[in-house]
Amino acid sequence: MAFSPLRRFLLAALLWLPFAFFVWFFFAGPLVWPVIALVRFVLLTAWPQLFTAVSQGADLLDVQGRVLEHLPYLMQLSTTVMVDVAEPGAAPRFGMIEPTVNPMVYGYALPLFAGLVLATPVSARRRLAQLALGIPIIWIAQAFGVVSESLKTVVIDAGPLGAEAATQAGLSINLIALCYQFGYLILPSLVPAVLWIVCNRTFIELLIRRDNAEPVAARRVEAPPDGDG
Repeated sequence: MAFSPLRRFLLAALLWLPFAFFVWFFFAGPLVWPVIALVRFVLLTAWPQLFTAVSQGADLLDVQGRVLEHLPYLMQLSTTVMVDVAEPGAAPRFGMIEPTVNPMVYGYALPLFAGLVLATPVSARRRLAQLALGIPIIWIAQAFGVVSESLKTVVIDAGPLGAEAATQAGLSINLIALCYQFGYLILPSLVPAVLWIVCNRTFIELLIRRDNAEPVAARRVEAPPDGDG
């Protein structure tokens, strides 16, 4: 049974995408390193009055505060923003907020793009070229989401003290919220799709021409000859 190019591509994508996601999660630590390095540069350069350190890796704690495991793909922030860490009803006790951000939430575009590229019927050289072009762009988009969440966590989630720190740093709370939504909801799914379309226009045009040609051929076969009846 012969498959059309579209069906072959869809079948290949079903096989490559799970493999790409497995590799992405298995090598999560090394794959988020460039993202965290870029986030570190942006946060410490643009807002040194808010952030004092950005490090890769964080401990996963249980409800009692005991360390369960150390996760290398998490990002730990050290800030100058103070929050009240006292229990409800107790005397105020202030401490610096040190949130943990998960860059993987914004990184699923990477295996999605890689799976689509590997499923596309092009040469190995073109696949490597597309991955070399797309992966850095995806890392930049991922870093945008991580930076936005970092600002949201420190400025919005920290409450009035965070809002005061944002005012002093010249940050807009509404703009931070907008960037966070854009980086969380739109970029991870939009970027890989756009990259794949731009890199594979020839293959897409082939599919479109084939889909448009097949119905015409079918109508010609099914049409009765002139003069019948």
